Amino acid sequence: MGTLSRTNVPPGPRIRRFESLRWRIATFYAVLLVAVITLVAVVLIVQLGSILLDAAQQRVDGIGTDIIEQVERSGLVGTFGEGLQFDQSNSLQSDLDHWASPTTFLEMDNAAGDVLGKSSNMGGERFAPTPLQRPLPPFYTDEQVPELGHLLVRTEVLDPRSGIVVKIGEKLEINDKTLARVRTLLVVVVVLAAGIVAGGSYLLASRALEPIDRLIAAMREIRSDQLDRRLGWSDRHDEIGELAETFDAMLERLEAGFTRERQFISDASHELKTPLTIINANAQMLERWADRDPQVRADSLRAIRDESAALAQIVNGMLLLAKAESGDGIPREPVALEPIVAEAVRAGRPRAEAKSLHLNFAPTGSGEGPVVFGDANLLRQLFTNLIDNAIKFTDQGQVDVSVSTQNGTVAVDVVDTGSGIDPESLERVFDRFYRTDKSRDRAVPGTGLGLAIVRSIARVHDGTVQASRPPAGGTAFHVTLPTLTALS
Repeated sequence: MGTLSRTNVPPGPRIRRFESLRWRIATFYAVLLVAVITLVAVVLIVQLGSILLDAAQQRVDGIGTDIIEQVERSGLVGTFGEGLQFDQSNSLQSDLDHWASPTTFLEMDNAAGDVLGKSSNMGGERFAPTPLQRPLPPFYTDEQVPELGHLLVRTEVLDPRSGIVVKIGEKLEINDKTLARVRTLLVVVVVLAAGIVAGGSYLLASRALEPIDRLIAAMREIRSDQLDRRLGWSDRHDEIGELAETFDAMLERLEAGFTRERQFISDASHELKTPLTIINANAQMLERWADRDPQVRADSLRAIRDESAALAQIVNGMLLLAKAESGDGIPREPVALEPIVAEAVRAGRPRAEAKSLHLNFAPTGSGEGPVVFGDANLLRQLFTNLIDNAIKFTDQGQVDVSVSTQNGTVAVDVVDTGSGIDPESLERVFDRFYRTDKSRDRAVPGTGLGLAIVRSIARVHDGTVQASRPPAGGTAFHVTLPTLTALS
Protein backbone atom coordinates (compact mmCIF):
# COMPACT_ATOMS: atom_id res chain seq x y z
CA MET A 1 0.00 0.00 0.00
CA GLY A 2 1.71 3.19 -1.18
CA THR A 3 1.76 6.78 0.04
CA LEU A 4 0.74 9.59 -2.24
CA SER A 5 3.40 12.07 -3.37
CA ARG A 6 3.23 15.42 -5.12
CA THR A 7 5.22 14.38 -8.20
CA ASN A 8 3.66 14.20 -11.65
CA VAL A 9 0.37 15.62 -10.45
CA PRO A 10 -1.95 16.16 -13.40
CA PRO A 11 -3.11 19.77 -13.58
CA GLY A 12 -6.66 20.42 -12.50
CA PRO A 13 -9.05 23.23 -13.36
CA ARG A 14 -7.69 26.52 -12.05
CA ILE A 15 -9.85 28.40 -9.58
CA ARG A 16 -10.12 32.10 -10.26
CA ARG A 17 -8.29 34.02 -7.54
CA PHE A 18 -11.25 35.89 -6.08
CA GLU A 19 -13.39 32.75 -6.08
CA SER A 20 -10.92 30.64 -4.12
CA LEU A 21 -11.56 29.66 -0.53
CA ARG A 22 -8.19 31.17 0.43
CA TRP A 23 -9.19 34.62 -0.80
CA ARG A 24 -12.66 34.39 0.70
CA ILE A 25 -11.31 33.44 4.13
CA ALA A 26 -8.61 36.14 3.97
CA THR A 27 -11.14 38.76 2.85
CA PHE A 28 -13.63 37.76 5.53
CA TYR A 29 -11.10 37.98 8.35
CA ALA A 30 -9.54 41.18 6.99
CA VAL A 31 -12.92 42.91 6.69
CA LEU A 32 -13.95 41.63 10.10
CA LEU A 33 -10.78 42.80 11.85
CA VAL A 34 -10.72 46.15 10.03
CA ALA A 35 -14.36 46.67 10.97
CA VAL A 36 -13.53 45.92 14.61
CA ILE A 37 -10.52 48.28 14.55
CA THR A 38 -12.61 51.00 12.90
CA LEU A 39 -15.36 50.54 15.47
CA VAL A 40 -12.81 50.80 18.29
CA ALA A 41 -11.37 53.96 16.69
CA VAL A 42 -14.82 55.55 16.41
CA VAL A 43 -15.60 54.66 20.03
CA LEU A 44 -12.26 56.16 21.13
CA ILE A 45 -12.92 59.40 19.26
CA VAL A 46 -16.45 59.69 20.67
CA GLN A 47 -15.25 58.92 24.19
CA LEU A 48 -12.33 61.34 23.91
CA GLY A 49 -14.63 64.08 22.65
CA SER A 50 -16.99 63.37 25.54
CA ILE A 51 -14.11 63.51 28.06
CA LEU A 52 -12.80 66.83 26.67
CA LEU A 53 -16.30 68.28 26.64
CA ASP A 54 -16.86 67.13 30.22
CA ALA A 55 -13.61 68.84 31.25
CA ALA A 56 -14.72 72.10 29.64
CA GLN A 57 -18.12 71.78 31.29
CA GLN A 58 -16.48 71.21 34.68
CA ARG A 59 -14.46 74.43 34.25
CA VAL A 60 -17.50 76.59 33.49
CA ASP A 61 -19.47 74.82 36.25
CA GLY A 62 -16.70 75.64 38.72
CA ILE A 63 -16.84 79.37 37.81
CA GLY A 64 -20.62 79.35 37.92
CA THR A 65 -20.59 77.75 41.36
CA ASP A 66 -18.08 80.38 42.61
CA ILE A 67 -20.32 83.20 41.39
CA ILE A 68 -23.44 81.72 43.03
CA GLU A 69 -21.61 81.24 46.31
CA GLN A 70 -20.29 84.82 46.17
CA VAL A 71 -23.78 86.15 45.54
CA GLU A 72 -25.23 84.12 48.41
CA ARG A 73 -22.54 85.42 50.84
CA SER A 74 -22.44 89.10 49.87
CA GLY A 75 -25.71 89.81 48.14
CA LEU A 76 -26.19 90.84 44.54
CA VAL A 77 -25.73 94.61 45.09
CA GLY A 78 -22.70 94.30 47.33
CA THR A 79 -21.07 91.98 44.85
CA PHE A 80 -21.67 93.79 41.56
CA GLY A 81 -22.24 97.45 42.53
CA GLU A 82 -25.34 99.60 42.98
CA GLY A 83 -28.14 97.74 41.30
CA LEU A 84 -26.05 96.92 38.24
CA GLN A 85 -26.87 100.14 36.45
CA PHE A 86 -25.26 100.95 33.11
CA ASP A 87 -23.43 103.90 34.59
CA GLN A 88 -21.62 101.41 36.82
CA SER A 89 -20.72 98.97 34.03
CA ASN A 90 -17.02 99.58 34.53
CA SER A 91 -17.31 98.20 38.05
CA LEU A 92 -19.28 95.18 36.73
CA GLN A 93 -16.68 94.48 34.01
CA SER A 94 -13.88 94.40 36.57
CA ASP A 95 -15.93 91.99 38.68
CA LEU A 96 -16.44 89.65 35.66
CA ASP A 97 -12.77 89.90 34.68
CA HIS A 98 -12.01 88.31 38.03
CA TRP A 99 -13.23 84.96 36.69
CA ALA A 100 -12.19 85.43 33.06
CA SER A 101 -9.13 83.86 31.44
CA PRO A 102 -7.67 83.57 27.91
CA THR A 103 -10.07 80.69 27.26
CA THR A 104 -12.95 81.73 29.53
CA PHE A 105 -15.45 84.54 28.83
CA LEU A 106 -18.29 85.93 30.98
CA GLU A 107 -21.41 87.94 30.15
CA MET A 108 -24.36 89.14 32.22
CA ASP A 109 -27.76 89.77 30.63
CA ASN A 110 -31.14 90.87 31.90
CA ALA A 111 -34.33 88.86 31.45
CA ALA A 112 -34.97 90.46 28.05
CA GLY A 113 -31.60 89.30 26.77
CA ASP A 114 -29.89 92.71 26.86
CA VAL A 115 -26.24 92.83 27.89
CA LEU A 116 -25.64 94.27 31.36
CA GLY A 117 -21.90 93.61 31.32
CA LYS A 118 -19.18 91.33 30.06
CA SER A 119 -15.53 90.47 30.61
CA SER A 120 -13.03 92.67 28.80
CA ASN A 121 -11.54 89.79 26.79
CA MET A 122 -14.80 89.52 24.80
CA GLY A 123 -14.11 92.84 23.05
CA GLY A 124 -17.07 93.78 20.93
CA GLU A 125 -18.51 90.24 20.76
CA ARG A 126 -21.35 88.79 22.77
CA PHE A 127 -23.05 85.46 23.21
CA ALA A 128 -26.30 84.66 21.45
CA PRO A 129 -29.17 86.41 23.28
CA THR A 130 -31.46 84.09 25.25
CA PRO A 131 -34.54 85.89 26.63
CA LEU A 132 -35.90 83.94 29.63
CA GLN A 133 -39.53 83.85 30.73
CA ARG A 134 -38.91 81.95 33.95
CA PRO A 135 -36.01 80.69 36.07
CA LEU A 136 -34.28 77.63 34.59
CA PRO A 137 -31.53 75.31 35.83
CA PRO A 138 -28.14 75.80 34.14
CA PHE A 139 -28.10 74.68 30.51
CA TYR A 140 -25.37 74.45 27.89
CA THR A 141 -25.19 75.50 24.26
CA ASP A 142 -22.59 75.09 21.54
CA GLU A 143 -21.90 78.47 19.89
CA GLN A 144 -19.62 79.81 17.19
CA VAL A 145 -18.66 83.43 17.98
CA PRO A 146 -16.77 85.16 15.12
CA GLU A 147 -13.90 86.68 17.14
CA LEU A 148 -13.88 84.13 19.95
CA GLY A 149 -14.25 80.86 18.01
CA HIS A 150 -15.98 77.66 19.04
CA LEU A 151 -17.40 77.90 22.58
CA LEU A 152 -19.30 75.87 25.15
CA VAL A 153 -21.67 78.39 26.85
CA ARG A 154 -23.24 77.78 30.27
CA THR A 155 -26.36 79.87 30.95
CA GLU A 156 -27.85 80.25 34.45
CA VAL A 157 -30.34 82.61 36.13
CA LEU A 158 -28.38 84.44 38.80
CA ASP A 159 -31.29 86.16 40.56
CA PRO A 160 -34.84 84.85 40.05
CA ARG A 161 -36.40 88.17 41.23
CA SER A 162 -34.58 90.42 38.82
CA GLY A 163 -34.12 87.83 36.05
CA ILE A 164 -30.39 88.52 35.77
CA VAL A 165 -28.61 85.83 33.72
CA VAL A 166 -24.93 84.97 33.83
CA LYS A 167 -23.28 83.30 30.85
CA ILE A 168 -19.89 81.60 30.98
CA GLY A 169 -18.16 80.52 27.77
CA GLU A 170 -15.20 78.16 27.44
CA LYS A 171 -13.19 77.90 24.24
CA LEU A 172 -13.25 74.44 22.61
CA GLU A 173 -10.44 75.13 20.16
CA ILE A 174 -8.00 72.89 22.02
CA ASN A 175 -10.65 70.16 22.15
CA ASP A 176 -11.21 70.44 18.40
CA LYS A 177 -7.48 70.35 17.60
CA THR A 178 -6.95 67.40 19.92
CA LEU A 179 -9.83 65.48 18.34
CA ALA A 180 -8.56 66.31 14.83
CA ARG A 181 -5.07 65.04 15.65
CA VAL A 182 -6.47 61.89 17.23
CA ARG A 183 -8.75 61.29 14.23
CA THR A 184 -5.81 61.67 11.85
CA LEU A 185 -3.70 59.32 13.95
CA LEU A 186 -6.49 56.72 14.13
CA VAL A 187 -7.10 56.93 10.36
CA VAL A 188 -3.40 56.23 9.76
CA VAL A 189 -3.51 53.37 12.28
CA VAL A 190 -6.64 51.88 10.66
CA VAL A 191 -5.11 52.08 7.17
CA LEU A 192 -1.85 50.49 8.30
CA ALA A 193 -3.72 47.87 10.33
CA ALA A 194 -5.91 47.09 7.31
CA GLY A 195 -2.83 46.39 5.20
CA ILE A 196 -1.18 44.29 7.90
CA VAL A 197 -4.40 42.40 8.63
CA ALA A 198 -5.06 41.73 4.94
CA GLY A 199 -1.57 40.36 4.40
CA GLY A 200 -1.62 38.38 7.64
CA SER A 201 -5.06 36.96 6.88
CA TYR A 202 -3.94 35.81 3.45
CA LEU A 203 -0.80 34.19 4.84
CA LEU A 204 -2.79 32.55 7.64
CA ALA A 205 -5.44 31.28 5.20
CA SER A 206 -2.72 29.99 2.86
CA ARG A 207 -1.00 28.16 5.69
CA ALA A 208 -4.27 26.73 6.96
CA LEU A 209 -5.36 25.59 3.47
CA GLU A 210 -1.99 24.18 2.39
CA PRO A 211 -2.97 20.66 3.55
CA ILE A 212 -6.14 20.95 1.48
CA ASP A 213 -3.99 21.79 -1.56
CA ARG A 214 -1.99 18.65 -0.86
CA LEU A 215 -5.20 16.69 -0.50
CA ILE A 216 -6.45 18.02 -3.85
CA ALA A 217 -3.15 17.07 -5.47
CA ALA A 218 -3.40 13.60 -3.93
CA MET A 219 -6.94 13.16 -5.21
CA ARG A 220 -5.82 14.05 -8.71
CA GLU A 221 -3.25 11.26 -8.59
CA ILE A 222 -5.84 8.58 -7.94
CA ARG A 223 -6.75 6.31 -10.83
CA SER A 224 -8.60 3.04 -10.84
CA ASP A 225 -5.29 1.16 -10.87
CA GLN A 226 -3.85 3.12 -7.91
CA LEU A 227 -6.53 2.65 -5.28
CA ASP A 228 -4.01 1.01 -2.95
CA ARG A 229 -2.31 4.36 -2.29
CA ARG A 230 -2.99 6.28 0.95
CA LEU A 231 -2.24 9.72 2.36
CA GLY A 232 -1.00 8.31 5.66
CA TRP A 233 -1.31 11.58 7.63
CA SER A 234 -1.40 9.81 10.97
CA ASP A 235 0.62 12.60 12.64
CA ARG A 236 -2.17 15.18 12.30
CA HIS A 237 -4.82 15.27 15.01
CA ASP A 238 -6.94 18.20 13.79
CA GLU A 239 -9.85 18.49 11.37
CA ILE A 240 -7.49 18.22 8.37
CA GLY A 241 -6.10 14.99 9.82
CA GLU A 242 -9.63 13.69 10.26
CA LEU A 243 -10.41 14.63 6.65
CA ALA A 244 -7.28 12.79 5.47
CA GLU A 245 -8.21 9.75 7.54
CA THR A 246 -11.71 9.81 6.07
CA PHE A 247 -10.21 10.08 2.59
CA ASP A 248 -7.99 7.04 3.24
CA ALA A 249 -11.02 5.12 4.52
CA MET A 250 -12.92 6.09 1.37
CA LEU A 251 -10.04 4.85 -0.77
CA GLU A 252 -10.07 1.58 1.15
CA ARG A 253 -13.79 1.15 0.51
CA LEU A 254 -13.33 2.04 -3.16
CA GLU A 255 -10.48 -0.42 -3.47
CA ALA A 256 -12.59 -3.16 -1.91
CA GLY A 257 -15.52 -2.24 -4.15
CA PHE A 258 -13.41 -2.24 -7.31
CA THR A 259 -11.91 -5.57 -6.28
CA ARG A 260 -15.38 -7.04 -5.82
CA GLU A 261 -16.55 -5.65 -9.14
CA ARG A 262 -13.53 -7.04 -10.98
CA GLN A 263 -14.11 -10.40 -9.34
CA PHE A 264 -17.79 -10.19 -10.18
CA ILE A 265 -17.05 -9.45 -13.84
CA SER A 266 -14.53 -12.26 -13.96
CA ASP A 267 -16.93 -14.73 -12.33
CA ALA A 268 -19.87 -13.60 -14.43
CA SER A 269 -17.81 -13.97 -17.61
CA HIS A 270 -16.81 -17.48 -16.54
CA GLU A 271 -20.40 -18.46 -15.69
CA LEU A 272 -21.83 -16.99 -18.89
CA LYS A 273 -19.13 -18.47 -21.08
CA THR A 274 -20.28 -22.11 -20.78
CA PRO A 275 -23.97 -21.65 -21.76
CA LEU A 276 -23.04 -19.24 -24.54
CA THR A 277 -20.47 -21.69 -25.90
CA ILE A 278 -23.01 -24.52 -25.81
CA ILE A 279 -25.65 -22.36 -27.53
CA ASN A 280 -23.17 -21.34 -30.23
CA ALA A 281 -22.01 -24.93 -30.80
CA ASN A 282 -25.55 -26.25 -31.12
CA ALA A 283 -26.51 -23.38 -33.42
CA GLN A 284 -23.68 -24.47 -35.71
CA MET A 285 -24.90 -28.05 -35.46
CA LEU A 286 -28.35 -26.92 -36.54
CA GLU A 287 -26.90 -24.98 -39.42
CA ARG A 288 -25.01 -28.03 -40.69
CA TRP A 289 -27.18 -31.06 -39.83
CA ALA A 290 -30.70 -29.86 -39.03
CA ASP A 291 -32.04 -30.77 -42.49
CA ARG A 292 -30.29 -34.18 -42.59
CA ASP A 293 -30.69 -35.59 -39.11
CA PRO A 294 -33.91 -35.00 -37.08
CA GLN A 295 -32.24 -36.35 -33.94
CA VAL A 296 -29.41 -33.81 -34.17
CA ARG A 297 -32.01 -31.08 -34.69
CA ALA A 298 -34.00 -32.17 -31.64
CA ASP A 299 -30.92 -32.53 -29.41
CA SER A 300 -29.52 -29.17 -30.50
CA LEU A 301 -32.81 -27.34 -29.93
CA ARG A 302 -33.16 -28.96 -26.50
CA ALA A 303 -29.60 -27.92 -25.57
CA ILE A 304 -30.19 -24.36 -26.78
CA ARG A 305 -33.45 -24.19 -24.81
CA ASP A 306 -31.86 -25.49 -21.58
CA GLU A 307 -28.77 -23.33 -21.82
CA SER A 308 -30.79 -20.19 -22.68
CA ALA A 309 -32.96 -20.88 -19.62
CA ALA A 310 -29.81 -21.25 -17.51
CA LEU A 311 -28.45 -18.05 -19.04
CA ALA A 312 -31.70 -16.21 -18.29
CA GLN A 313 -31.60 -17.54 -14.75
CA ILE A 314 -28.07 -16.18 -14.27
CA VAL A 315 -29.03 -12.77 -15.67
CA ASN A 316 -32.18 -12.60 -13.54
CA GLY A 317 -30.15 -13.57 -10.49
CA MET A 318 -27.62 -10.82 -11.22
CA LEU A 319 -30.41 -8.24 -11.62
CA LEU A 320 -32.06 -9.36 -8.39
CA LEU A 321 -28.72 -9.24 -6.62
CA ALA A 322 -28.05 -5.71 -7.89
CA LYS A 323 -31.48 -4.60 -6.68
CA ALA A 324 -30.99 -6.18 -3.28
CA GLU A 325 -27.51 -4.70 -2.84
CA SER A 326 -28.47 -1.16 -3.79
CA GLY A 327 -31.65 -1.03 -1.70
CA ASP A 328 -32.86 1.83 -3.91
CA GLY A 329 -36.48 1.91 -4.94
CA ILE A 330 -37.45 -1.04 -2.74
CA PRO A 331 -40.99 -0.49 -1.37
CA ARG A 332 -41.14 -1.06 2.37
CA GLU A 333 -44.16 -1.76 4.52
CA PRO A 334 -45.04 -3.75 7.64
CA VAL A 335 -44.88 -7.43 6.69
CA ALA A 336 -45.93 -10.47 8.75
CA LEU A 337 -42.90 -12.70 8.35
CA GLU A 338 -44.26 -16.08 9.41
CA PRO A 339 -46.78 -16.42 6.52
CA ILE A 340 -43.96 -15.60 4.06
CA VAL A 341 -41.75 -18.34 5.49
CA ALA A 342 -44.70 -20.77 5.45
CA GLU A 343 -45.33 -19.93 1.78
CA ALA A 344 -41.67 -20.61 0.91
CA VAL A 345 -41.95 -23.98 2.73
CA ARG A 346 -45.08 -24.91 0.76
CA ALA A 347 -43.37 -23.95 -2.52
CA GLY A 348 -40.37 -26.17 -1.68
CA ARG A 349 -42.35 -29.19 -0.48
CA PRO A 350 -42.85 -30.77 -3.96
CA ARG A 351 -39.09 -30.66 -4.60
CA ALA A 352 -38.42 -32.20 -1.17
CA GLU A 353 -40.96 -34.96 -1.77
CA ALA A 354 -39.39 -35.68 -5.15
CA LYS A 355 -36.17 -36.53 -3.26
CA SER A 356 -38.06 -38.35 -0.47
CA LEU A 357 -37.05 -35.66 2.07
CA HIS A 358 -39.10 -34.45 5.03
CA LEU A 359 -39.57 -30.67 4.94
CA ASN A 360 -40.69 -29.58 8.43
CA PHE A 361 -41.90 -26.14 9.54
CA ALA A 362 -42.07 -24.99 13.17
CA PRO A 363 -43.90 -21.61 13.49
CA THR A 364 -43.94 -19.45 16.61
CA GLY A 365 -47.57 -20.39 17.26
CA SER A 366 -48.68 -16.81 17.93
CA GLY A 367 -51.08 -15.90 15.11
CA GLU A 368 -49.27 -14.26 12.20
CA GLY A 369 -46.15 -14.00 14.35
CA PRO A 370 -43.58 -11.21 14.22
CA VAL A 371 -43.86 -8.22 11.88
CA VAL A 372 -40.88 -6.73 10.04
CA PHE A 373 -40.54 -3.62 7.89
CA GLY A 374 -39.53 -4.50 4.36
CA ASP A 375 -40.46 -5.90 0.94
CA ALA A 376 -42.50 -9.10 0.97
CA ASN A 377 -41.28 -10.30 -2.45
CA LEU A 378 -37.59 -9.96 -1.54
CA LEU A 379 -38.12 -11.68 1.82
CA ARG A 380 -39.96 -14.50 0.07
CA GLN A 381 -37.01 -14.84 -2.33
CA LEU A 382 -34.60 -14.97 0.63
CA PHE A 383 -36.28 -17.95 2.32
CA THR A 384 -37.06 -19.68 -0.98
CA ASN A 385 -33.35 -19.60 -1.87
CA LEU A 386 -32.35 -21.01 1.53
CA ILE A 387 -34.88 -23.84 1.36
CA ASP A 388 -33.98 -24.65 -2.28
CA ASN A 389 -30.31 -24.72 -1.35
CA ALA A 390 -30.98 -27.07 1.58
CA ILE A 391 -33.04 -29.44 -0.60
CA LYS A 392 -30.46 -29.32 -3.41
CA PHE A 393 -27.60 -30.54 -1.22
CA THR A 394 -29.52 -33.00 0.95
CA ASP A 395 -29.84 -36.52 -0.46
CA GLN A 396 -31.62 -38.13 2.49
CA GLY A 397 -33.09 -37.14 5.81
CA GLN A 398 -34.91 -33.85 6.36
CA VAL A 399 -34.90 -30.09 6.21
CA ASP A 400 -36.18 -28.21 9.28
CA VAL A 401 -37.42 -24.61 9.09
CA SER A 402 -38.28 -22.74 12.31
CA VAL A 403 -39.24 -19.18 13.34
CA SER A 404 -38.55 -17.67 16.77
CA THR A 405 -38.42 -14.23 18.37
CA GLN A 406 -36.15 -12.78 21.02
CA ASN A 407 -35.23 -9.25 22.21
CA GLY A 408 -36.85 -7.37 19.33
CA THR A 409 -35.55 -9.66 16.58
CA VAL A 410 -37.01 -12.56 14.64
CA ALA A 411 -34.81 -15.54 13.77
CA VAL A 412 -35.44 -18.01 10.95
CA ASP A 413 -33.35 -21.21 10.95
CA VAL A 414 -33.03 -23.58 7.99
CA VAL A 415 -31.21 -26.78 9.00
CA ASP A 416 -30.59 -29.77 6.71
CA THR A 417 -29.03 -33.23 7.10
CA GLY A 418 -26.95 -33.07 3.95
CA SER A 419 -23.22 -33.50 3.52
CA GLY A 420 -22.56 -30.06 5.00
CA ILE A 421 -20.09 -27.36 4.04
CA ASP A 422 -16.36 -27.46 4.60
CA PRO A 423 -15.27 -25.17 7.48
CA GLU A 424 -13.08 -23.10 5.14
CA SER A 425 -16.07 -22.52 2.85
CA LEU A 426 -18.57 -21.36 5.51
CA GLU A 427 -17.65 -17.67 5.13
CA ARG A 428 -17.35 -17.78 1.34
CA VAL A 429 -20.63 -19.49 0.50
CA PHE A 430 -22.29 -16.04 0.39
CA ASP A 431 -19.87 -14.74 -2.26
CA ARG A 432 -21.17 -14.33 -5.77
CA PHE A 433 -20.58 -17.33 -8.02
CA TYR A 434 -18.73 -19.17 -5.27
CA ARG A 435 -19.35 -22.93 -5.25
CA THR A 436 -18.12 -25.60 -2.95
CA ASP A 437 -16.43 -28.63 -4.44
CA LYS A 438 -19.67 -30.58 -4.54
CA SER A 439 -21.66 -27.77 -6.14
CA ARG A 440 -19.13 -27.35 -8.94
CA ASP A 441 -20.56 -30.44 -10.61
CA ARG A 442 -22.82 -29.27 -13.42
CA ALA A 443 -25.20 -32.04 -12.48
CA VAL A 444 -26.11 -29.85 -9.49
CA PRO A 445 -28.26 -27.03 -10.88
CA GLY A 446 -27.69 -23.45 -9.80
CA THR A 447 -26.15 -20.12 -10.74
CA GLY A 448 -23.88 -19.57 -7.75
CA LEU A 449 -25.89 -16.43 -6.88
CA GLY A 450 -28.55 -17.84 -4.56
CA LEU A 451 -26.76 -17.35 -1.23
CA ALA A 452 -25.27 -14.03 -2.35
CA ILE A 453 -28.83 -12.85 -2.97
CA VAL A 454 -29.81 -14.13 0.49
CA ARG A 455 -27.09 -12.08 2.18
CA SER A 456 -27.89 -8.92 0.22
CA ILE A 457 -31.61 -9.16 0.98
CA ALA A 458 -30.85 -9.66 4.67
CA ARG A 459 -28.52 -6.65 4.71
CA VAL A 460 -30.95 -4.36 2.96
CA HIS A 461 -33.48 -5.25 5.69
CA ASP A 462 -30.87 -4.44 8.42
CA GLY A 463 -30.52 -8.14 9.18
CA THR A 464 -27.82 -10.81 9.09
CA VAL A 465 -27.40 -14.37 7.82
CA GLN A 466 -24.84 -16.93 9.01
CA ALA A 467 -23.92 -20.45 7.98
CA SER A 468 -22.68 -23.08 10.41
CA ARG A 469 -22.02 -26.82 10.59
CA PRO A 470 -24.04 -28.50 13.38
CA PRO A 471 -22.37 -31.27 15.40
CA ALA A 472 -24.86 -33.80 14.00
CA GLY A 473 -23.84 -32.92 10.43
CA GLY A 474 -25.50 -31.02 7.63
CA THR A 475 -25.69 -27.25 7.33
CA ALA A 476 -27.57 -24.62 9.35
CA PHE A 477 -28.45 -21.14 8.10
CA HIS A 478 -29.48 -18.57 10.72
CA VAL A 479 -31.28 -15.38 9.57
CA THR A 480 -32.04 -12.53 11.99
CA LEU A 481 -34.19 -9.49 11.18
CA PRO A 482 -35.30 -6.59 13.40
CA THR A 483 -38.99 -6.56 14.17
CA LEU A 484 -41.16 -3.51 13.60
CA THR A 485 -41.38 -2.95 17.36
CA ALA A 486 -37.59 -2.78 17.63
CA LEU A 487 -37.34 -0.31 14.72
CA SER A 488 -39.92 2.03 16.22
